[in-house]
Amino acid sequence: MALKDKQTTKNRNLLQSVRHAFMGFIVVARLERNMRWHLLAGLLALGCGWWLQLAQNEWLWLCLAIFLVIQSEIANTVVENVVDLLTARHYDLAAKYAKDMAAAAVLFAALFAILVGLIIFLPKLLQLL
Repeated sequence: MALKDKQTTKNRNLLQSVRHAFMGFIVVARLERNMRWHLLAGLLALGCGWWLQLAQNEWLWLCLAIFLVIQSEIANTVVENVVDLLTARHYDLAAKYAKDMAAAAVLFAALFAILVGLIIFLPKLLQLL
């Protein structure tokens, strides 16, 4: 594809913006192993929620936790890629800090999701025993 065929301007309409966003999600899911694990965990949590017939407020908390982890992983990937682009993959302490902080955001989102999962699922699973 020639350079003149590459988009360098703002999106022309909402559909084009949504298409680019969807492609961004596909790229991060393909390239990032951790994103695939997060997606699998989210799907398993949704399946468990369906199986255990969660209440509406439980669904809201579960979905919030899943989307927060996915959003954090996307943001982490953006930070990693921008830092790599700006540093030409050479070590820089500030770059390390930026990457570590972005990874910490994912960690805290994942811990929140685990906590939400324990609060919602543990009592229901204990009742089944």
